[in-house]
Amino acid sequence: MSSGMNLTTEVAPTGVEQNYSSMGGLQRAAALLLLLGETEGAPIWQMLEEEEVKKVSQAMVQLGSLEADTVEKLMIDFVARLSAGGGLSSNFERTEALLLKIFPQNQVSSIMAEIKGASGKRVWASLTQIDPEILASFLRNEYPQTVAVVLSRVRSDYAAKVLTILPEDFSIDVLNRMLCMETVQKEALRHIEETLRVEFVSTIAQTTRRDAHELMADVFNAFDRQTEGRFLAALDQANRGSAKKIRQLMFTFEDLLKLDPGSVQTLLRKTDTETLCKALKGANDRVRAFFLANMSTRAAKNITDEMSGLGPIRLKDVDESQSKMTELAKELAEKGEIMIAKASGEEELVY
Repeated sequence: MSSGMNLTTEVAPTGVEQNYSSMGGLQRAAALLLLLGETEGAPIWQMLEEEEVKKVSQAMVQLGSLEADTVEKLMIDFVARLSAGGGLSSNFERTEALLLKIFPQNQVSSIMAEIKGASGKRVWASLTQIDPEILASFLRNEYPQTVAVVLSRVRSDYAAKVLTILPEDFSIDVLNRMLCMETVQKEALRHIEETLRVEFVSTIAQTTRRDAHELMADVFNAFDRQTEGRFLAALDQANRGSAKKIRQLMFTFEDLLKLDPGSVQTLLRKTDTETLCKALKGANDRVRAFFLANMSTRAAKNITDEMSGLGPIRLKDVDESQSKMTELAKELAEKGEIMIAKASGEEELVY
C-alpha cells in the first residue's frame, strides 16, 4: 500500500486548523475529494457542473490544514451515511424549494434554468447506456416524429442500432423525418427529456452508482499500513458492519497468494528487481516462500542474496513496493494477462 495519502492535507498557507463540526457541506466535499485523490476522485469530478467545480476548487484553496481527527471523522461519517441510507434522493422541485429559502427568486430562476439545460445534456448522454433493444421497444409505441427527435440527439452508431431493430417501414419514416427536421420547440424537447429521464435515466443512475464500500476499500488500499490500521480501528467503533465489509473488499499484498503459478510468474516478470526485493523483504515467511517457490532456483537465490544486501529498510518503502505489486497485478488482470481469485476462492475476479 502506498503512502501517497497523508493524514494532514495541506492546501493553503493559511495556518488555520479546521475541526469537523465547523466545516460546511462544501468544505467537507472539498476535503473528501482531496482525500480520495486524483484517481478515485475523478469519477466524482466528472459528474460536477462547471460552476460546481469552481466552488469546490475554491473551497479546497481556502481549506487550510486538517487535523488527523477531522479527516478520520470525515471518512467515518461518509461511510456511515451511505451505508445506512443508500444515499440521498431529490428532484427539481425539491431543489428549487430549498434554494428559495436561501437566495432571491431571480437568482434561483437563473440557477434552475441552467440546471435544466445541463440536465437535458445528461439525459442524451446517459441514454446510450441502455440496451438498444430496450429503447427500440419503448420507441416503437411513440410517434415517428418523437422517435426522430430522440435519435437525432444520440450518438450516430447508437441511433443506427436502434433503427435496425425497429420495423423497417417505421424506421424509413423516422429517417425521412430526421432529414427534414427543423428546430424543435423548447417545451416539446423538455417534455421528451423528462419522459426519458423518468423512464430510463433515473434507473441507470441508481443501478450504476458505485457502492460506497467499494470506493472506500480502494481508498484504504492506498493508505500506508499505520493509517489503514488507525482508520479501520476507528471505523470498527463507529460502524463495525461497514468496517468488516471494507476489509472483505480490500485487495492487499497477501491476496497475491491466490494467484495461480502462471499468473505469479507473469507478475514476477513484469516487476522490477528493486521493487520485488523490498516487497519481499518486509513480507512474512509464508508470502516470501510463495514467491520464491515460483522462481527458478537460481533466480530465487539471487533475490534472496539481494534482499540480504539491502540491510534494514523503512516500513514506508516496504509498503510502497508491495503497493506497486498489487497495483500491477490489478492492471494485468484488467488486461486479461492474469486472473485474481475472489476471497471465497470459488470464482475468478478480473479487475
